Parts: sequence; C-alpha cells; structure tokens
Amino acid sequence: MLSNHKIQRTLDEISEISKTGFVLYDEKGKMLADTFTPEEDLTVMIVDFAKSMAESQMLGGYHFFKVIVENETEYILLVKAASDEAYMVGRLTVCQIRNLVLANRELSDKNNLMQNILLGNMLVVDMYNKAKKLHIEQAKRLVYVIEVDGRKDTVILETVKNLFADRSKDFVTELDEQNIILIKDAETMTGEDEEELLAKTIVDNLHAEAMVKVRVGYGNVVDKLPDIAKSYQEAKMALEVGSIFYVENETISYSRLGIGRLIYQLPMSLCEMFIKEIFGEIELNLDEETLVTIQRFFENNLNISETARQLYIHRNTLVYRLERLQKMIGLDIRVFEDAMTFKIAMMVIAHMDYQKV
Repeated sequence: MLSNHKIQRTLDEISEISKTGFVLYDEKGKMLADTFTPEEDLTVMIVDFAKSMAESQMLGGYHFFKVIVENETEYILLVKAASDEAYMVGRLTVCQIRNLVLANRELSDKNNLMQNILLGNMLVVDMYNKAKKLHIEQAKRLVYVIEVDGRKDTVILETVKNLFADRSKDFVTELDEQNIILIKDAETMTGEDEEELLAKTIVDNLHAEAMVKVRVGYGNVVDKLPDIAKSYQEAKMALEVGSIFYVENETISYSRLGIGRLIYQLPMSLCEMFIKEIFGEIELNLDEETLVTIQRFFENNLNISETARQLYIHRNTLVYRLERLQKMIGLDIRVFEDAMTFKIAMMVIAHMDYQKV
C-alpha cells in the first residue's frame, strides 16, 4: 500500500509549484494528506461523491476528483477552486497519484514474486510468466543475506534499499525479523573479489549509517530465476557455518567455507567417535590464556618466535605453554600433523556444541 508520507510529499511539491491547495481522502471520508485545512466538515459530501457515478464534480467551492486505479476508486482528491487553472492542476495531480499507486503496486508485486522464488513456492512456468509480466529480465544474480545483530528496524531496511536504489535489476526484501535479503544483479560482477567487496561495503555502510552490527553471507552466482532459491540457501548456510567456525568474520562466502562445510554436515555420532579417538576420556577444558596462545600460534603458521613476539612473552615461556598443552591433550601442535589434527578436533567440538544449543 502506498504510504501517506509519499502522498503528502507529492502534494506538498505540487502545491508549492501550482500555488493550489489539496486534500486527499479515502472513500469513507478519512483525511490522508493535505496542504490546507477545509473550514467545514466535508465527510458527507466526500462519501456521497465516492458513491456517485461522476469522476469529477464542483461542490461548495471545491473540485472533487476520484483517483481511479484499475477500475477501483482508491482516493478522493479535493482541490481548492481558487483559480481558473485549479481544475487542470487537479487532473494532473490525479494522474500523478494514480501513477504512484501503480508504481507502488508493481514494486509490491515484484517483491512478492521474489519472496516466493526464494521460498520455492512457485511452479517454474508460473514464475517465468509472472516475471515477464513484471518486466523482470533473465540475468545472472547473486543472493546476499544480511543478518542483523538483534531485531532489525525500518531504518536498517531503508539503508540497504538506498544503497541499491538506482539499480533497477537489484531487489531488497525480507522474510523474517532478523535478516534482510539482497538479490543482486551480477551481470557486471567480475569475480569473487568483487562479490566480497560488495559484502564489506554493506557491512561498513550499516555500521556507519544505521549504527548496527551485521554479518553478511552470500551464495554462488546463478543464471536462472528458479536457481535464486539455491543461492539463497547457500547464503544462509554460509552464515550458519560461519557462526560456528569463523565467528570473527563479518562476511562469509559459501564458496570459501572450506573444511567447515564438511564438518557441518557430519552426524553427531561420527563427531563423538572422532573426538574420543583423538582425546580419549580427557575432559578438554582450556583456559583463555591457552586458547589465545593456540590461536596466535596458528595465525603465525606455527612460528614460535613470531608468536612469542606478538604475545609479548619470552620464547621459552611460549615453549613451556605448548609443552604443557602437549601433556594435557597428547598432541604436540608444534608438529604440523598434530596441529592439523588439533585444529580439526576443535572445529568438530565447536560443531557439537552448536548442535546441542
């Protein structure tokens, strides 16, 4: 439905240009927007005019117009007849409001179509017929899912829409209270680097303008309308896998999930078997200092000297910590094979913990 705010802004602009007063009502006589206030109550006159066969009428010093859209009366426009041009200005204003309503309906229809495509709620033949009617062209597309930290509001949604307002082939919609979905035209996108750059641009803009923390997951580029649902599912999976294994990443690509994608699909029985095989009956309970040490050690490709420097500790202190960890878990992560085993084991544990929540 066309918002009263958009109608009010349109009437204000036309009134300023034409020096003419307007009031817009619904067919029951409720005032929706105005540029002046009538001195008398016109509700009865509005309702009677709405029921009449006339499309326009002059009553009590006002021009009355029906705004008819697809054979239905949407609004009643009242124009103050203070000049000879008032009738002509009223007719032009009716045309403008009608076009706004039609454009808003088309936008709403496109939004509904994209939501049904994302959810897989349409037959392929119906999908293509509806797309043709709405002038949605076949193109390469890529789905981004923007996950908002906490409940999103209209400001966040409008910020995302404004980022892509001048791109007619892009669509921004929502299916739930937490995520915003961008269906991006990818015809001119040259590869993964550009896809990642766009994800980071979305994150940065929402940080700066909406003051909100978000994570963005995105799928693979698809060529056909029905495959948009596939890209959407990939984007959702990227966010979910990222929340388990790549918590520090604000942007996550489905094509770069790596071993996390494999571990995510393992059944709990195999995970438990693997952990028991690696650690036996050991209760793995690492303190914060040990976890930070391990993470920094892996980030520096098992380089003891560089890790010690970044942690501001002596090299021997780091060696002591790693030897203490070896006694605890039976793995020497200074050795590449043990380091890989431990890394995978920690990812499996993270997956298990996530499944238990």
